[in-house]
Amino acid sequence: MAISDEEVAQSKNISVAHVQLLCRSRGTTNETLAALPEAAVRRALLRLDFPDLPTARGLFRLEQERSDDGNVRPHGLGAAYAQAESLLSREAPPMTAGVPTGVNGRPRRAGPAPTAGMQLANWVWLGPGNIGGRTRGIVIDPADPDSMWAVSAGGGVWHTEDGGAQWAPVDDFLENLSCGCIAVDPSDASTMYVGTGEAFHNLDAIRGNGIFRTTDAVAWAPIGATQTPDFQFVSRIAVSQDGTVVLAATSTGLFRSADPARATWTRVLGHPLGDVRFDPRDSDKAVAGALRDGAAWFSRDGGLTWDLATGGPWNGRVELAYAAKDPDIVYASVQMTTGQIWRSQNGGASYKKRGTLTPDGLPSDYLGGQGWYDNTIWAGDPTDADLVVVGGVNLYRSTDGGDHLAEISTWWEPASVHADQHAIVAHPSYDGVTNRTVFFGNDGGVFRADDLEVVGTEPEPPFVNGWTELVNDYGVTQFYAGAGHTGSGKIIGGAQDNGSLVFDPSLGTQDWREFFGGDGGWCASDPTDPDVFYGEYVFLNIHRNTDGATTDDTQGDRYISGQFFNFVTGEWSWKQVPFRIPDAKNENALFIAPFMLDPNDENRILAGGVSLWRTDNAKQPNTPVAGPTWRAIKPGAGAMISAIAVARGDSDVVWVGHEDGMVFRTANGTATTPTWARVGATGPSPLTPRRYCTGITVHPTDPDTAYVNFGGYERGNLWVTTDAGAAWTNLATALPRAPIRALAVHPRRTDLLYCGTEVGLFASEDAGASWSPTNEGPTNCSVDDLFWMDEVLVCVTHGRGMFRIDLSTIP
Repeated sequence: MAISDEEVAQSKNISVAHVQLLCRSRGTTNETLAALPEAAVRRALLRLDFPDLPTARGLFRLEQERSDDGNVRPHGLGAAYAQAESLLSREAPPMTAGVPTGVNGRPRRAGPAPTAGMQLANWVWLGPGNIGGRTRGIVIDPADPDSMWAVSAGGGVWHTEDGGAQWAPVDDFLENLSCGCIAVDPSDASTMYVGTGEAFHNLDAIRGNGIFRTTDAVAWAPIGATQTPDFQFVSRIAVSQDGTVVLAATSTGLFRSADPARATWTRVLGHPLGDVRFDPRDSDKAVAGALRDGAAWFSRDGGLTWDLATGGPWNGRVELAYAAKDPDIVYASVQMTTGQIWRSQNGGASYKKRGTLTPDGLPSDYLGGQGWYDNTIWAGDPTDADLVVVGGVNLYRSTDGGDHLAEISTWWEPASVHADQHAIVAHPSYDGVTNRTVFFGNDGGVFRADDLEVVGTEPEPPFVNGWTELVNDYGVTQFYAGAGHTGSGKIIGGAQDNGSLVFDPSLGTQDWREFFGGDGGWCASDPTDPDVFYGEYVFLNIHRNTDGATTDDTQGDRYISGQFFNFVTGEWSWKQVPFRIPDAKNENALFIAPFMLDPNDENRILAGGVSLWRTDNAKQPNTPVAGPTWRAIKPGAGAMISAIAVARGDSDVVWVGHEDGMVFRTANGTATTPTWARVGATGPSPLTPRRYCTGITVHPTDPDTAYVNFGGYERGNLWVTTDAGAAWTNLATALPRAPIRALAVHPRRTDLLYCGTEVGLFASEDAGASWSPTNEGPTNCSVDDLFWMDEVLVCVTHGRGMFRIDLSTIP
């Protein structure tokens, strides 16, 4: 019997309106909400305030890539990698500042590594080996089904030889690790194509560098003709059954190549596309779906010409699937408001709407409110053209061609499938009778259903039976920041869409755990108390953990920025001033906003929104009416604060950077009203960048020396001052023209610098006067943060998890 809105509202102590909003936004049912733990209900309610998180994430990354004129340099990432390769071609010492730089500076190109740890000299991969990350595509070798490849949004191409029991990156120095799709040549499984860049963002924030190909399933190389702005966002690749034609759907249109070298590509359709598919039996037939415009096309001449399909009206993204039993049947998953299924009986020329109802006959909101981000459909059963699986936040199965949809996964249950579905691929031997195995790619990695007919058939949620997680060292977690406690060895990190995570060295890389859900951001560890850690949710909502990050939020009382769950009203509320950060309440802060624990005082936190906020009692007990007190100590300057630094040994010296490149300094930062001065704006040696300030690092022993790094694909992204900001020197002339996101100064050998960029880590032995590529590790993906645990450097990447290297033996 169906559970009513009123029954769910009463059982969860929330309003009927909230029940309806949760179902619609999360693409779920009342039955799933009724089974949802109370902490998860509160978290889901909080997310209602941020209905478009994927777009906000995309904009956040995009802002860090802009040049001074506000534009992103075309082909910037590819050019930066080419510059890094140029550095690698020069003679280099085996080690630079204690970090391996390889034999003659050449990168490792030895094919799949034995583990995700890469076993590189001195570098140790920390994981997570059990969390995963956004996976946009999966392919399987038909001759050897245990051999699979998966592509991640920030961590590149991965390979398993044992059906997902162990994964390894195919090449951590692939020219672009932002992968949006993968396709295999049906006529030759050793030939595969990977499209880079993620088109599925309203703002196209994660840029790629064309299409990569392998012809031996081992070595990958870029297709030169695709390294153009037209191929910065490749959403889907299709290869004809005979292997002759390759079609690439991009944000600028559909491109076709028919020559074996793939040296020539012709635009055959001028609309932004999210999907393209060849008929599984006829290489002359193909279909394509719009990225945003609510349309579909079909071709009858191998993709040379295209006609607009009829049906609709539609809006938003359109994903398509041929029915394996009868390819004249084509299904469309149309974004609309919360998702609709349509079906064609004539190979995609025209479509008619299906019911798209729940088993109880109510409208099924299977895509929730973000069908432009997670939207996938499959009809690959060769025995049943009415068997359809669709994915939004959760997965749904239909046995009547899309008229009715039954939920078969539960996003909040760890034993089920992670949220946000992107890819569905059948086992090569799937026959609908003896083999019904299907694989799924989502924001949590790769999962398997051993029997599609019975998985998720429990009488009520959560749906866990029949699901297997395959995130075994598939290390593609996208971290923003990290922190660690030297005594306990615990490390925490804020991860995109995977919450605030903790690594306990006694448990190992396969047992990272979430101690706070949602998107994670900046982090801090109390050096005097191993049980106290700090993290944040989006827009500066800072939370505190006091049990060593061992348990997740259970009462909704861990926010110290002022938000709390009101159990009387069943809603999230905010405390009165001064127990809240007004910029957090009003979302007047960056999506991932900076905050830091004063290195000289574990009770003081500085947090940046429009203003700079300070609390001097960060450990104050937290209640619905009290907690840490906050005051603004720096007024707004017309742009959000993007970086904060406090001098070690002198809490009065505080540096602040803004998203427009402005930098300020105070020498009385602990005063009630500190005096601030903008630095670098004028003078004979000014600080010239006028773009996103990504970080500030103060010299460990000299508060007048500070390093400031910037975003944008520009040359001058790292600057230093030795006189408190009066004069500045550009240290980035020998570094690739890419965003520099982090810098670390060796705590004992302060002439040794380590620089985290969009294309990997670089090191200097002469305080930045010269640089040598650290091409032996950890990877060439974005290094978003660097921090020390004594003299062990921890490298936090946005796409490959975390690494550490012991630099205590440097003389």
